[in-house]
Amino acid sequence: MNHPRIGFIGLGNVGASLAGNLLRHGVDLTVRDLDERRVADFVARGAKRADSPKAIAEAVDIIITCLPSPSATAAVMESEDGILAGLGAGKVWLEMSTTDADEVKRLAPLVEAKGATAMDCPVSGGCHRAATGNISIFAGGTRAAFERVLPTLKMLGCQILHTGALGSASVLKVMTNYLCTVHLVALTEALTTMKVVGMDMNTVYEAIRISSGNSFVHETESQVILNGSRDISFTMDLVIKDVGLFDRLAHELGVPVELSPLVLGIFRDGARRYGPRELSDNIIRRLEEACGVKVLGEGFPAQMVDDEPEAPGYEVVPRRGATTP
Repeated sequence: MNHPRIGFIGLGNVGASLAGNLLRHGVDLTVRDLDERRVADFVARGAKRADSPKAIAEAVDIIITCLPSPSATAAVMESEDGILAGLGAGKVWLEMSTTDADEVKRLAPLVEAKGATAMDCPVSGGCHRAATGNISIFAGGTRAAFERVLPTLKMLGCQILHTGALGSASVLKVMTNYLCTVHLVALTEALTTMKVVGMDMNTVYEAIRISSGNSFVHETESQVILNGSRDISFTMDLVIKDVGLFDRLAHELGVPVELSPLVLGIFRDGARRYGPRELSDNIIRRLEEACGVKVLGEGFPAQMVDDEPEAPGYEVVPRRGATTP
């Protein structure tokens, strides 16, 4: 499949950025989204539109879904005019949503019954990196399937990790989103405490950045927190979904986790106070309101923009062999 036709369903914050990368690479792209304005924007830039998931699956070689929840994916896949109704032999379904691994594994046999191939390929790194092609992609499925779609994945992201069997990528993705959320909650507590003690918040930001307390989350989300926009293009309901998937997995496995229930409770409280579609970084409001402060700095961006040049896509190979003492 040297020049596959690609279909993309789900033009949200991440999906639109990923699909935009395909357009930049000159891919024969067909799109679908419930928001007609998003579809019209892509059509104006050279994409085709499809009237149903079935139609898009019939028209392309690789069909990508990037949707907000497992139930949304199930509806797009299994409805009367869904993807399964349009799949045929030799086609590939790439699930790029952050979803339940068990749901991917439930749908995979239905895909394979059509003679098609299923893979879960969630992304990590934020919308700003998705827009430039500098995002990371986890890919779960057979090695043969991975190598088949690797050229397409390299157009979407720069670091591609084959994670093993189908569903493994989705497990790793909810784990990384859980870690991201733990970092975010810890940062909101640290930033608010420093504000209350009277520290200059720009100095606080740099102290964290150059220290052992630094993280990717700090270098991105702390900036939009200190700007006041709190806009990292992610919402509290999505945090609850992702951390909830991790928390459920841990409890099903009998792992006595302690942080994930606490973090989940914090965001459930935030959603009750401010609404489920409130920006996730506004979870700091709970602390600001309790302390009577506003945690702001100066000169920070309202939204993150990836200013690094687009890096060529490549496969990340896990380390193997003896550990050096």
